[in-house]
Amino acid sequence: MRSEPTGPEARLWYHLRAKRLNGVKFSRQVVIGAFIADFAARSHRLVIELDGDTHAGNEARDAQRTAWLERQGYRVIRFANSDVMINEASVLEAIIAALATAPLPNPLPASGERESGSSSL
Repeated sequence: MRSEPTGPEARLWYHLRAKRLNGVKFSRQVVIGAFIADFAARSHRLVIELDGDTHAGNEARDAQRTAWLERQGYRVIRFANSDVMINEASVLEAIIAALATAPLPNPLPASGERESGSSSL
C-alpha cells in the first residue's frame, strides 16, 4: 500500500471520501483477498480502479484480477488516470450510474448453477 496517493487518486478521493458522492461510503486502498482495490464501496459491492502508466502491458493481469473480484460479487469499473484529470465530471457520472445498478450476487453462482428462486421453463 502507498501512503501518498497519486494526483488522480487524490482528485477522485476528494469526491468519494466522507460520503460526498450520493451519501455512499467509499474506502481507499481496500484489501479484498490478495488484492488492494484503489477505492471500494462495500455496501454497493463496487470497486473503482485507476489505471496509470504502470498498468500498460498488464492488461491480462488486470483482467484476471477483475474476474476474481467479480466472482466475489464485486463490480469493477476502471478509469485511466487521464480520464480523472481531463474529464472528471464524466468519471463521477459513470460512478453514480454504477452505484444505481444492483450489486452482483455474492458470490456469483458457479457455471451451470442457477440462482435460487429461478425456475426452468
